[in-house]
Amino acid sequence: MTRYLDAIRAHPSAVLLFGQLVAVIAYPFLTGSTAGRATIGVVQLLLVLTALAAVRRTPTLTWVSLIFGLPATVFAVWEAVAPHTGWVVLTSAFFHVPFYLFVSYAMIKYLFHDDKVTRDELFATGAAFTVVAWAFAYLYAAVQVIWPGSFGQELPWFELLFLSFTTLTSTGLSDIVPVEAHARSFVMLEQVAGVFYVALVVARLVGLTRPQR
Repeated sequence: MTRYLDAIRAHPSAVLLFGQLVAVIAYPFLTGSTAGRATIGVVQLLLVLTALAAVRRTPTLTWVSLIFGLPATVFAVWEAVAPHTGWVVLTSAFFHVPFYLFVSYAMIKYLFHDDKVTRDELFATGAAFTVVAWAFAYLYAAVQVIWPGSFGQELPWFELLFLSFTTLTSTGLSDIVPVEAHARSFVMLEQVAGVFYVALVVARLVGLTRPQR
């Protein structure tokens, strides 16, 4: 047991990535339950906080966790109870979006902090990518509240997460598309973010893992 606990502590990014993927698989089974949706939201944030605390132990982390992380946890539960209440969705997005973007920034900074590539940093590459997808999903939730009909009809949060992943990975499955101009603007921003992520982060990791003279 001690060996497994040491492995978890040594690979917090792997725990986060695994938790994100489990949440994606589990959400359809729990979407009909308020308690299930609330549990997914809270566990998701706890995983992110744990991984972030492990990879970036700084005073900035403490402030961001208090200002954005704790309210985001509360509204993750509140939004599960009232998913169609506009001000709840907007307030939830107000805390979730900057929090997840800060997490992705911290994890990318963790990737770039030295010239060695560890196993956990490789897991952080995938974890940071999924965190960005979560941030844009909450942003899209706010967009369709502010500009109704942005995606043709009001979409549940999991459908917006699906849109976010397909946009960030540039797969573009096209069954969910932005209709209004504001929604298309934010989708274009995520497309740019996805391209830059691959160009900057993945290219750097590949460069560092090449044999050096």
